[in-house]
Amino acid sequence: MSIVGGLDIHRHQVTFDVLDTVSGQAWLGQVRPADREHLRAWLARFAGSGQVDLAMEGCTGWRYVAEEVRAAGFTAHVGDPAEIAARRGPKKRAKSDRADARLQRQLLAKGEFPECWVPPSAVLDWRQRLESYHDLRAQHTAWVQRIRAVLFHHGAPAISAGIGTAAGQAALAQACGQYLSDAGRGQVELALAQLDLADRQMLAARKVLTAAGRHVTGARVLADRLYGVGPVTGLAMTCWLGGAGRFTSSRQAVRFAGLDITVHSSAGKRSPGHLSRQGPPVLRWCLYEAAKVAARPGAPGHAYYAQVKDRIDGKRAALSQARRLARHGMHILDSLGDDAFTPC
Repeated sequence: MSIVGGLDIHRHQVTFDVLDTVSGQAWLGQVRPADREHLRAWLARFAGSGQVDLAMEGCTGWRYVAEEVRAAGFTAHVGDPAEIAARRGPKKRAKSDRADARLQRQLLAKGEFPECWVPPSAVLDWRQRLESYHDLRAQHTAWVQRIRAVLFHHGAPAISAGIGTAAGQAALAQACGQYLSDAGRGQVELALAQLDLADRQMLAARKVLTAAGRHVTGARVLADRLYGVGPVTGLAMTCWLGGAGRFTSSRQAVRFAGLDITVHSSAGKRSPGHLSRQGPPVLRWCLYEAAKVAARPGAPGHAYYAQVKDRIDGKRAALSQARRLARHGMHILDSLGDDAFTPC
């Protein structure tokens, strides 16, 4: 490597620390504002300089930075933020953006930069669609909870049926006319309008995700081999667990999904006996929803599910099933390698 550098990415600026290992010339400064146009202009200064390697953390904004670096003909290295922070060691003083950029440049020059797997552009797009669908589901649940909270605040009887069903709509209309004030009825009307909008948007988003899941090799194979996994869940598992050599063991896949149980930490920052919840929330949610299918009597893992449910509870049984799906799905995707992302 003739030119190595580190880039610390933020919303308003990109701090750079670049060094020419042959001549010793250094470039220090910031790219402001942090957008494609100004970054492209800054990269143009290294045109014709030979091999240029630039390192960056895999935080928000890395995608466009890496794309512009590759478009300029250079090599982009995306690192794991947690691993980079661990290599920094105990801080003796407050860190700065320049110190972060310098650390990445030094790790890259030494060959110790902890690079992470960079998914293809299509996988990144699928991830964004899945995250949008998950956000819509969360908003839908929040509005339903708001309606139930308003009813409870005015002393209305609880509605046992779903808000979206005919029986739930009738009970809600009766409660609004009998118990709620004008302001309360206004809240419910607003929530119902938002629920209708979220329902239509979720339906459109699910159609797109279902179509994609049925035409991606990894998602198709997972849906065929794993009971309870459909096109959307299979697509989520392919996006976050797929790729050649992603994990060396199934335990890493479970830990990546945030489904592992935390243990006592000497630093006292982690409470034992709870889910770590570290990793993509969309993947964890999809695995949990697919795992609840094991409650059906005809499901392959129903016996184990029922045993755990009787011994502890249904949530713990679903989590155990979700970890099983993550392990099996990791092995299936590992056998497919990068072919998991190819269209059927």
